Amino acid sequence: MLDIIWSLGAFVVTLGVLVTFHEFGHFWVARKCGVKVLTFSVGFGKAFWQRTGKDGTVYQLSRIPLGGYVRMLDERVDDVKPADRDKSFNSKSVGQRAAIIAAGPAANFLLAVVVLWGMFVIGVPSVKPMLGSVTPNSIAAQADWPTPAEIISVNGAETEDWQQVNLAFASALGEDKATVTVRDEQQRTRTLTLDISSWRLGNEQVPTFMALGLQPYQPEIFTELDYVQENSPAAEAGLQEGDKIVAFDGTLMSDWSQIRDAIMAVPGAEVEMTVERQQVEQTIQVTIGEREVNGQTYGYLGVEPRREAYPEAYRFVQQYGIVDGLVKGAERTWELMVLSVKMIGKLITGTVSVTNLSGPVAIAEGAGVSASYGLVYFLGFLALISVNLGIINLVPLPMLDGGHLMFLAIESVRKKEVSERVQEISYRIGGALIFALMAIAISNDVLRLLR
Repeated sequence: MLDIIWSLGAFVVTLGVLVTFHEFGHFWVARKCGVKVLTFSVGFGKAFWQRTGKDGTVYQLSRIPLGGYVRMLDERVDDVKPADRDKSFNSKSVGQRAAIIAAGPAANFLLAVVVLWGMFVIGVPSVKPMLGSVTPNSIAAQADWPTPAEIISVNGAETEDWQQVNLAFASALGEDKATVTVRDEQQRTRTLTLDISSWRLGNEQVPTFMALGLQPYQPEIFTELDYVQENSPAAEAGLQEGDKIVAFDGTLMSDWSQIRDAIMAVPGAEVEMTVERQQVEQTIQVTIGEREVNGQTYGYLGVEPRREAYPEAYRFVQQYGIVDGLVKGAERTWELMVLSVKMIGKLITGTVSVTNLSGPVAIAEGAGVSASYGLVYFLGFLALISVNLGIINLVPLPMLDGGHLMFLAIESVRKKEVSERVQEISYRIGGALIFALMAIAISNDVLRLLR
């Protein structure tokens, strides 16, 4: 329950910030162009807080926190006094109206730059993209990878951490080949080429590099117990920290993955576990606990294995000064913008499955998880969603900012407005398409929760 409340709170904060900046972009440019703004609303529906400013604008917070709007004076929908006609939206030039409409997405991009700037100035704890192993029979298994090795670039794009590797491979989706440059422990570089012509991103919720078969370096995990949870099945059976698991129901165990899989496979079963304690082997009867995850029941003990320390040489902090941080924030925002446009194209062409669309539930989960990791991770998530919101609003669908810009482009060519009848039909079609996409995204959220 606390996780749900935390995710919901993080979602409201995220959406509130994004919507406020988006609508403020429209508001600020409209005022600069001499347009009278009647209402500035964060949220839809009935307002639960209102205040009328000295400028005559009604500022309000509404009950449905899934968007917002700026209502401007417009002769097409309002009774406008002759003295106020020059303050109406429709009285402005095509260029001014286009600037007002484009200001919303532009504000989202500017927000992303500022947020990422702050993130890089604070410093982002990161790990180098060190390759630990390659999944057999995967696309990555085509090449002879040195392990461990650091991935230093994908298709010429430098990769400082795993997030950049993930984005670089996502950008390469739909291409015939991906060129990866790695550096081994002897500091020798090698360039490998992967045939990704048949690679498509399905509904698996894993990073792109793992979908290709690249597994990040993980410190060695031992079969010795480092932690035993109180009141757990392990504690009730008498297992102790320092015990080394030797066998499970008579089967010798050589690594922790075997032990983990054996435990998960027998929920509720009573088993014999052979452990080595202070160099003496003994057999202990253990009743495996039960735990339900996504509708499946798995066994659990309530223990943690001893792990090798993660090499400090693989850790670093991405931190920059005021100026360099701003440059880095702008560069990362541009990379996210380009990737977002590419991903929309890949959704249309089928290179990426529509099952990858995410709705408000997934966004809430992402906001909650990133916020729980700390401020810098939440800032990174906020910037990503802000860029996506800006790009989606520029899609030339009626009802979106991009649709309005499309009508203005047609008007600038024809030298007259698109007829109200054509706009009305277009809005209905655009609304149906947006509703269908939202329905797919929400259904994907529900299916993920049920899995």
